[in-house]
Amino acid sequence: MENQLKTIRWTARIIALAILVFGLPFYFGYGNPLPFINPNYSLWENVALAMMPIIFTGLLVGWKFEKAGGYLIVIPMMIGFLVGIMTEASFSSNMLLPLIPGVLYLVAGYKK
Repeated sequence: MENQLKTIRWTARIIALAILVFGLPFYFGYGNPLPFINPNYSLWENVALAMMPIIFTGLLVGWKFEKAGGYLIVIPMMIGFLVGIMTEASFSSNMLLPLIPGVLYLVAGYKK
């Protein structure tokens, strides 16, 4: 059971690190990463820009506090999905990637 927990934790951590390494440059390379500043951005783009810092924080926090990190990833993503559905935005499948470590963090947090 302890080996399973270690595997879950390290899988989540490695995926989280990869997302941070590849995702942060794209986030900051977006131009103006502050939400609701540029009037040319759609509602979906503004919500995505608002939720990404929370998700990035969750990816980092999950290294030490799995439950908190998992919730910081999963809750903003669910809100983003709902806004995406309501605004009929074209949702990029790469936005699903942070859900993997988010769910794994929650599983590890509740297995303790």
